[in-house]
Amino acid sequence: MAAEEMKSAGFVEIADLANPTEAEKSELIRRCKAANLALYHVADSENHRAGLRAFAEAFGLRIAEKHRSAGGDGIVALRESDAPSQKGYIPYTKRKMNWHTDGYYNAPDDRISAMVLHTAQPANDGGSNQLLDHTIAYIRLMDENPDYVTALMHPQAMTIPENREDDGSLRPASVGPVFFPDADTGEMQMRYTARTRSIEWRDDTLTREAVAFLQSTLEKPDPMTISIRFGEGQGVLCNNVLHDRTGFDPQARDFSPRVVYRVRFHNRVKGTPE
Repeated sequence: MAAEEMKSAGFVEIADLANPTEAEKSELIRRCKAANLALYHVADSENHRAGLRAFAEAFGLRIAEKHRSAGGDGIVALRESDAPSQKGYIPYTKRKMNWHTDGYYNAPDDRISAMVLHTAQPANDGGSNQLLDHTIAYIRLMDENPDYVTALMHPQAMTIPENREDDGSLRPASVGPVFFPDADTGEMQMRYTARTRSIEWRDDTLTREAVAFLQSTLEKPDPMTISIRFGEGQGVLCNNVLHDRTGFDPQARDFSPRVVYRVRFHNRVKGTPE
């Protein structure tokens, strides 16, 4: 399946989230190989959290990150929250999220290579996403100027400064490239955020030009970008592609009902032979 076909391919229907069939797995793997992502839908909306890890493991995703907001199953429930460990962090608010790949602030040996985002309950208003295979961004940069790619592959291209939590714990600075080959497969991975605060770019002209071009590219319409508002039981299996999120439920007096389950992994999507 060519990348342009992926945009119009729609959802792969999954009968049982915890036990995808060989045909369902084959189609999801095929799409991930073509575009680093695959959309799916589960009609039966009961016990989705319980089945999510088994679903991910069907694609070889077993090395889950240890996130402070995750339960014992490694799953984080992304919902509006005022919990001390979540309050003020954008994923747990109604605010929009700019283009990014997940875990861009992680240490080099703790990279996020794949993830599943599963909508248990959509917002009443808003909460849409854009998804873009990060290799498309790589190609756009390469076509414009190959030196831009070289600059963004520099081991000190992007720095996320250290962050001290309210409880006194410290997340050390994260220094590394934007584009880098996966250690196990050699496939291109991306570490990126469009945020402009608490970020430091390597101080040279080529890097600044590359970052500006990448940002302008992501802000423009791209035929390869998938724009979608996930409904209940819908989600994406991916190799940590670029994505964003619009704000949601701006008029809500109380917390938004939106709940998205997220589980992230340190290895890429694998699976049974095609």
